Amino acid sequence: MKKRILAIVLAVCMASMVFAGCGSEPAAAPAPADTPASADAAPAPAEPAAKPANDKLVVGFAQIGQESGWRDAETQSIQFYAGQNIDTIDLKFADAQQKQENQIKAIKSFIDMGVDVIGLAPVVETGWDAVFTEAKEAGIPIVLVDRKADVPEDLYATFIGSDFIKEGNDGADEMARLLDNKGKIVELEGTVGASAANDRKKGFDDQIAAKYPDIEILASQTGDFTRAKGKEVMESFLKTYGSEIQGVFAHNDDMMLGAIEAIKEAGLKPGVDIKTVSCDGVKGIFEAMATGEANVTVECNPLLGPQFFETCAKLKAGETVEKWIKSEEGVYRAETAAEDLPNRVY
Repeated sequence: MKKRILAIVLAVCMASMVFAGCGSEPAAAPAPADTPASADAAPAPAEPAAKPANDKLVVGFAQIGQESGWRDAETQSIQFYAGQNIDTIDLKFADAQQKQENQIKAIKSFIDMGVDVIGLAPVVETGWDAVFTEAKEAGIPIVLVDRKADVPEDLYATFIGSDFIKEGNDGADEMARLLDNKGKIVELEGTVGASAANDRKKGFDDQIAAKYPDIEILASQTGDFTRAKGKEVMESFLKTYGSEIQGVFAHNDDMMLGAIEAIKEAGLKPGVDIKTVSCDGVKGIFEAMATGEANVTVECNPLLGPQFFETCAKLKAGETVEKWIKSEEGVYRAETAAEDLPNRVY
């Protein structure tokens, strides 16, 4: 009889040790020797392990590259926000160096890592269906930042950015104001196939055709969103059309800053002999406006880091977000540039 009681006590002790190793609670004290064990009593189910309190939002971001001051400001906004919230955000960042194939490789790498959300500014609009489908099948939402992609809407969660067509419309209205609704102009386009270039061109050209029939676009050519290329193309325009050119519209400020150099080297006064309208709102163009060498910039806000990560957190939590999250922007003219300049942070 004593041997039987001892066996029961040992069994209870061993069971307690086994169940203590599976649950998150401390082990219960073994039953006293004089407490009989119930033969049919089942152990209580173990509580599920609590999610670690420091579980981070893991985000992969594939940036286009370093094409302009505007792009650098966007990169800095994203990296700065992640750095300021390092306890809750883990950012995996890739610089694609203006190549779509590099962005696609980065996205595939993010999928393999199992990140929570993938963000990117697509270098061009087309060619994303396959890799976006891979992300969708992996259950990873995609956030488009500042540029759109020509894919079915179910392949991405949201687009955060500007209304590029409206920016083109605003640019056309400002050019018409500067030229009293008549004159001859040239256009510096952005990267071929980029949504910002496509939509700004459509917005500008359509608005000119619809509202300002006495304004003629003499030529339109890509400057690839870079200052060097903008200068090169403007030099070509000046050699071909010379003093006929009364205005230039550029799809971004960096190309315009290059064009301003070309205009000055040709012996003309930018902002006076040739009126200028461009997009983005970088500090360099405000400096040019303050000195009278540029006329107008249509803002495109690159400081999207807070909006981007707030959206990513909502997506990870399973919340619904708007399909287009618009950024707040304005139109700035030379008349107020000196006053505005101290407030520009990019």
